[in-house]
Amino acid sequence: MPALLLCRLTPRRVPGYRAAVTVAPERTGRSRQRRVGVIAMRYPAKQHAMDWIDQQSARLSAFNEEIWRYAEPAWREYRSARAYVELLRSEGFHVEEGSGEMPTAFVATWGDGGPVLGAYAEYDAVPGNSQQVVPYRAPREGLSPWAAGHTDPHSMLGTAALTGVLAAKAAMERYGIRGTLKFFGEPAEKVCGSKPVHAAKGYYDGFDAFIAYHPHATNTVAWETQCGSYWSAVFTFECLEPETWIDKTLLPQPSSPHAVARCPGAIDALCLMYTTTKYTKEAMFPHTGTWTLNEFILVGGDATSDNLPPRLSQIQYSWRSPTLGIQQQIYNVLVQNARHAAAATGCVVSVRWVTKTRVGLPNNALAALTYRNLEAVGAPVLSEEARAFGREIQRNLGIPPMENPFDPACEQLVSPEEYEARLRRVLPDWQRNFTSDDYVEYTWHAPTVRLFTGRPRLRPHDPSYEYPAWAYNALGGLPAAVDPGMFVAGKTIAATLLDLLTQPDELARAKAEFVERTGGGVGGDKWVAPLLPRDFHPPVDLRWPEYIRTERGEEWWVPTPGPAGFGERL
Repeated sequence: MPALLLCRLTPRRVPGYRAAVTVAPERTGRSRQRRVGVIAMRYPAKQHAMDWIDQQSARLSAFNEEIWRYAEPAWREYRSARAYVELLRSEGFHVEEGSGEMPTAFVATWGDGGPVLGAYAEYDAVPGNSQQVVPYRAPREGLSPWAAGHTDPHSMLGTAALTGVLAAKAAMERYGIRGTLKFFGEPAEKVCGSKPVHAAKGYYDGFDAFIAYHPHATNTVAWETQCGSYWSAVFTFECLEPETWIDKTLLPQPSSPHAVARCPGAIDALCLMYTTTKYTKEAMFPHTGTWTLNEFILVGGDATSDNLPPRLSQIQYSWRSPTLGIQQQIYNVLVQNARHAAAATGCVVSVRWVTKTRVGLPNNALAALTYRNLEAVGAPVLSEEARAFGREIQRNLGIPPMENPFDPACEQLVSPEEYEARLRRVLPDWQRNFTSDDYVEYTWHAPTVRLFTGRPRLRPHDPSYEYPAWAYNALGGLPAAVDPGMFVAGKTIAATLLDLLTQPDELARAKAEFVERTGGGVGGDKWVAPLLPRDFHPPVDLRWPEYIRTERGEEWWVPTPGPAGFGERL
């Protein structure tokens, strides 16, 4: 039996879990009991961590609900970060708040000496996804319907990682295991914002291993194909000298401002940038490599009068691709477009980086270790409460309710090799990275594993059908739906941390692979340094969506519609 299959086989005290070990049919009765006894005696620290999670599950589930309710967007997660900091300090961690010049980031440290192991929480929500925990579309009451909500959900992501770290700490205290645990609060993941900053400023230096977790459609770990690169920049157009747009001596009435052709100004610059980029998107890079480019208008002109030019506009571009070369080529085209748009509209243009990530570096040794722990814990099992909620969603959408409304994959384990094979079926042979996530920054500083556990996905009644986003958002706030996968992840993380602290050979294998893949470790000839400079100023001051407080109470930055709503539907 693999060394990691350690969890007891007796029924769980918290509903929603399979037996911790998959046992062959013939391994029953007294034989099975003896096996459990051997495991418990051989790995008491890991068993202690599992028991601790079972005992603390109600408290941690409530914490997850708290973060889900805050639903704070990128760079504005004030209450969420504060909740993490207060909890971690109550658990004995030393916490640096505002790490990396980011007000909603933190680094929590516990322990002294031994291997230095890291994990992290994310807690930003997504504008336009406000939703109550009900089986029908219902944005939160009292706020704009376009307020933020958790989609992935990051509330589950952060609480799962927190659970694993706290459980490992409890076992380390109980059994005198030496090591240092560091837990990062990583804001603004939806714009891949904080991890490149922490990396550039040296926060990831000196680690022995990292564990990265994300809710997913299935239960596995990433293998060779890791996430790709994400870059984002804000282009600002300013109309500083509109008076120079035209020679007023050519006018019959030079002194009349209403007779002067208005300088196009910042709105026209933004529109030209937008349309020119749409036209040239076809020429940025061939249609291969699954690259994407999207935009968001931060500031849209701020006009003062119909005969005066808008003086300021800002448009943010974000792009993903599997290589840094493709990223640079896309940026080169954006810069050309911005210069042309500014010249044509009487503006000057500036660019400010939001983020630049590297691509992910695999570590199969650490991935294999983590997956063995995931096998030991077992896949999550959804309760009838969760299934009933899923059926009610289907009923409200006019879909015949299913006995099991969820995709079976969220309750099954998939080996890393099988997961890799499925992923590779849709990718060209040359492409080694896919989609994007800023956990990739960790991978260049120490061996890193990417763990997935299932969050429920509803089964479509027709292959062409896509459930509305609100349905997934509502499920993300339902404890019966997210707790099973969340605590499977927590137990897997705890077990892996303890293995890295107590089994030197496992950590040595992971570190040897890291050295080989980077051509000598950090600074090696195949290592990629952080793409942002060490003195980078995080873009926390930009006009990001946020909650505000007015005389009317708490509001979203887009005001809540009054009795007339947004007006008459056309």
